[in-house]
Amino acid sequence: MSLTDTQRAIHAFIAERIEGDGFAPSQAEIARAFGFKGVRGAQYHLEALEAAGIVERSPGRARSLRLLQLPDGPRQAELPANDDILQLPVLGQVAAGVPIGADIGSEQVVLMDRAFFTPTPDYLLKVKGDSMRDEGIFDGDLIGVHRTSEARNGQVVIARIDDEVTVKLLKIGQGRIRLLPRNPDYAPIEVQPGQDFAIEGLYCGLVRPNA
Repeated sequence: MSLTDTQRAIHAFIAERIEGDGFAPSQAEIARAFGFKGVRGAQYHLEALEAAGIVERSPGRARSLRLLQLPDGPRQAELPANDDILQLPVLGQVAAGVPIGADIGSEQVVLMDRAFFTPTPDYLLKVKGDSMRDEGIFDGDLIGVHRTSEARNGQVVIARIDDEVTVKLLKIGQGRIRLLPRNPDYAPIEVQPGQDFAIEGLYCGLVRPNA
């Protein structure tokens, strides 16, 4: 299937954004970049690229474009096949401040180098707040979460308290559980008897968008 000049340009644009940002552009971003009046123009060209076997989309998921071919040739460029590349969904946001309600719903998928994280994360959460700044975790960071229900004293965890989620330093002792901030402007959170408390995962590294 032959591509139009616009479709070849969109193909190159997608590849450039994945390489530069770590994730694909949205349909709205493609439409703005190419001067289309709305996302339908972008959708038309993406459908053509998908029919040509150049990209793959997951209906209903934002930023779900995957490149199957690089712009400069027919060789396969399916990045997740590389063992050093992780394809991580951003599932919502987590408080580095007072706990905020969980906002679970994948907004985007980010391609990241495995070397950035230990242990290997299952997903990313976007940080809101600065209570963990002395741990090097800042507002707007994307933190990797290794899904587990177990954690040791002194580990940085993603914890759920009564359907709210926060990232804090876990402190266990003297018959109580506390979640400690790493910023003196914030008070520790003490888990009270009867509260619904669970460890959602371990913090295992971060990426800083636009750093």
